[in-house]
Amino acid sequence: MISPLSCIIVDDEPLAVKLLESYVAKTPQLQLEHSFTDSVEALAWLKEHPVNLAFMDIQMPDMNGMELSHMLPEGTKVIFTTAFKEYAFESYEVSALDFLLKPIRYNKFIAAVEKAEQWFSHSELTANKTSMFIRVDGELRQVSFDQIVYVEGMKDYVRFHLEGERIPLTTHMTMKTVEDALPTDTFMRINRSYIVRLDKIRTVDRNMCVYIGDEIIRVTEAYRDAFERYCSGV
Repeated sequence: MISPLSCIIVDDEPLAVKLLESYVAKTPQLQLEHSFTDSVEALAWLKEHPVNLAFMDIQMPDMNGMELSHMLPEGTKVIFTTAFKEYAFESYEVSALDFLLKPIRYNKFIAAVEKAEQWFSHSELTANKTSMFIRVDGELRQVSFDQIVYVEGMKDYVRFHLEGERIPLTTHMTMKTVEDALPTDTFMRINRSYIVRLDKIRTVDRNMCVYIGDEIIRVTEAYRDAFERYCSGV
């Protein structure tokens, strides 16, 4: 696993920055690279100095944390820090690792760091895998990542649409679990209900609709910036 995790702090409140700096300083799993009170300045810096983890406030002037999270370099994960719990659901929509509600206590902070460690550890393992097991009708079936065209979410179930197979595999699993299991260099979530294998995409039209397999899937706003960066090669 990557150790320590490089991180930045982005918060327009200087006192909040100082508190998080003190937490990072006593957490050996973390290495603070920079702190920012300006989100635009943070974005410019990150383009030249990508890090593993960003502790980021949501409500900030010029560019809020949600907007900034869509523009982060690939591989930089977010832990949101905010005084407004109503943002919790939206934070998971952008695949944030965790959501810390202010005032932040150190025990909550360290729990979020441990979650980040688990994510990066799992990500390293996934990068070396070429397949996954899916439970279908009580049996485990091994599915090669190369077979998967796209994954479709349906509440607590997902359908794996496989190349060369007319009937998709349906299993009891969440989209978040699938997203974490698939390698991020070849798969991308493009809306709440779909993850696609990027090299299986035939066309992307002017309305940001993806043509893949027998499906036309629209890239929704929460995932558009990351997808556009992929398409432009950034």
